[in-house]
Amino acid sequence: MDFTPPPIEDGFTAEKLFNQGFSYTYDDVIFLPHYIDFPADAVNLSTNLTRRIPLSVPFVASPMDTVSESSMAAAMASLGAIAVVHSNTSPSNQASILRAVKSRRVPILSDPVFCSPSFVVEHDDAFANSPFLLITDTGTARGKLLGYVAKSDWTNRNDKGCQVKEYMSGPPVAVPWSAELSEIEKVMESKKEGAVALMRDEELVDVVSKEEVKRVRGYPKLVGPGSVGPDGEWMVGAAIGTREDDKERLEHLVKAGVNVVVLDSSQGNSSYQLEMIKYVKKVYPELDVIGGNVVTMYQAENLIQAGVDGLRVGMGSGSICTTQEVCAVGRGQASAVYKVSSIAYKSGVPVIADGGISNSGHIVKALSLGASTVMMGSFLAGSLEAPGAYEYQNGQRVKKYRGMGSLEAMTKGSDARYLGEKAKLKIAQGVVGAVKDKGSVLNFIPYTLQAVRQGFQDIGANSLQSAHDLLRSRVLRMEVRTGAAQIEGGVHGLVSYEKKYY
Repeated sequence: MDFTPPPIEDGFTAEKLFNQGFSYTYDDVIFLPHYIDFPADAVNLSTNLTRRIPLSVPFVASPMDTVSESSMAAAMASLGAIAVVHSNTSPSNQASILRAVKSRRVPILSDPVFCSPSFVVEHDDAFANSPFLLITDTGTARGKLLGYVAKSDWTNRNDKGCQVKEYMSGPPVAVPWSAELSEIEKVMESKKEGAVALMRDEELVDVVSKEEVKRVRGYPKLVGPGSVGPDGEWMVGAAIGTREDDKERLEHLVKAGVNVVVLDSSQGNSSYQLEMIKYVKKVYPELDVIGGNVVTMYQAENLIQAGVDGLRVGMGSGSICTTQEVCAVGRGQASAVYKVSSIAYKSGVPVIADGGISNSGHIVKALSLGASTVMMGSFLAGSLEAPGAYEYQNGQRVKKYRGMGSLEAMTKGSDARYLGEKAKLKIAQGVVGAVKDKGSVLNFIPYTLQAVRQGFQDIGANSLQSAHDLLRSRVLRMEVRTGAAQIEGGVHGLVSYEKKYY
């Protein structure tokens, strides 16, 4: 009798696992550990967003109107990632958001409000979301800076009925728009100033306070080189639709310096998108275009043939998306990312895993299954940099978060994303909700990235490319988790616990 042990065959290859007719989400699958011969800090997660756009951090902020506007784009760029500004606004306003982001090099953006010296502040609404009112001789950004009023100073005044020139602080010391935080801090120390003015070509960009600099300097060290484009400015993307008037929107964005455009559609395999891809590549050949959303190899192949520089993968997997419920169409996100990536890499087209990201483990799975970046909505919503004001619900500090397929968002124009702007009856494919306060992305993204590095270390991948090589060489093994295994893999068996990662 032969007692020779059988060859070691442990777990399944992705090829075998994802060809059994099941639609798997991230929680359905688990990677088996591999061999470690390097520290977690040695893991290199630099990647490509598109064929021609590199990133030092594989994170992308989703083009949602409760996620990505100017503050988010500035913060993500400073971290080495990128944000895609939503299109649920006018073309001119979307372009102005891009210009605001690209006109500075610090992750502080207050959306400054300008007024004339004779202006009377009657309510704190006059400050909008800015900590300052900037006083110029013309009341506009192009006027001569005369001084500023801090919101805190106005709040503490007894006499609020006089003109701002009566109590404004004098014009702060000017520094170049491209100054780094360390340079700004040095000027404040040497000049004993509580604020500095960022200037560009004799135009005031913003005023940065000492308190804001201290806040940002107190966060973990920025995780990598900032995302700076060939023009020396921060990189930022923007979403557009696939209709005729989006060509005019695109022109506004190109003039504003957009680095990449995302064709924003819930189902990207359409004649409208194919035509828009060809239009963008013909009229603006130097501009990279990301197509989607797709979840199948067939969809991906059509967009690749049309000339896309990147693919956005996901349909109905977001926490506020109901497409799979309403339309019975979509795919589990783990399956979608693997299938699309397996064909896209042959053409050198990077894949963005869009949706379903709730924790760092999901990011590890998305990137290891073939994605080059992950796009995040709910993960970033509720942060300090996300648009909107904080509210209190049941004792918790929250911000609104809504799906672009919600009826509320559709009233602003996002129905075009779901090919429904001409429909007589609007059918929601998303909901409106709230997300608890997460603090600043400048604080929690570095911790998230370190957790991802540790996940890569456990599977034996010292870089994103290494993870893809392990996947395609069939070295990376995985299994499907039963419901009991998913429970076991999470926190269980405790009367109470406090969930903290940093």
